[in-house]
Amino acid sequence: MILITVGGAIAAPWLTAYGPNDQLFDGLTLEGAPMPPGGAYILGTDLLGRDLLTRILYGARTSLIIGIVANGVALIIGTLVGVTAGFFRGWIGAILMRFTDLMMAFPALLLAICLAAVLSPSLWIVAMVIALVNWVQTARIVFAETSSLAEREFIDAERAIGASTPRILFRHILPHLLPTIIVWGTLGISTTVLLEATLSYLGVGVQPPTASWGNIIFENQTYFQAAPWLVFFPGAAILALALAFNLVGDAMRDILDPTQRGRLS
Repeated sequence: MILITVGGAIAAPWLTAYGPNDQLFDGLTLEGAPMPPGGAYILGTDLLGRDLLTRILYGARTSLIIGIVANGVALIIGTLVGVTAGFFRGWIGAILMRFTDLMMAFPALLLAICLAAVLSPSLWIVAMVIALVNWVQTARIVFAETSSLAEREFIDAERAIGASTPRILFRHILPHLLPTIIVWGTLGISTTVLLEATLSYLGVGVQPPTASWGNIIFENQTYFQAAPWLVFFPGAAILALALAFNLVGDAMRDILDPTQRGRLS
């Protein structure tokens, strides 16, 4: 499913003969209603006469770009905060972890809505907003593992022979954290995709006419009873991609940490 989505997003200009914002001459019925699936329009058209398949393919680009960029930035921030707090501890660790607790106290969706409303919503702004609310879980997990590693005998041995702090961090701490970071990075993409779709649906995410699965549902929700495919197909795409990344993340955890096999994160 991930490969299909990525392939469809990259090859969108070659997979469809229409542009994502083309209002087609025969894209509406004589009564002005969206065309149903079938014929020239495999998934039908929307309320403006645009090809729905084209909109979904270009919307996949938006979801994947935001999912990868936002989740990557969140991983970097969370890892830096968690490693710093777990390795140095003391007042540095206390301040960083209390700040993390403060961020976790805010509902992520509400905080994202507030940030997106203050800033001018665009693809990159939405990605940064999502990153700023999604790093806290990674920081907590990395902090716990780093704190445990920092007390291990091999770290004490490195300190005893005079190893520098950067050497300990980059040669011994971070390699042990890599499996956890990979797993959380994979699982986090599904959360990011869902949050982006939610923000776009609420009108504070990626703004029309840029195609996004969330704003496709928002634009067409008034036709839900008359043309349910306008909501069903983008909703199914969101569900399938989020589920795919969750399953891949679960499999990666089993591969990288067999002791956790069968337990969902």
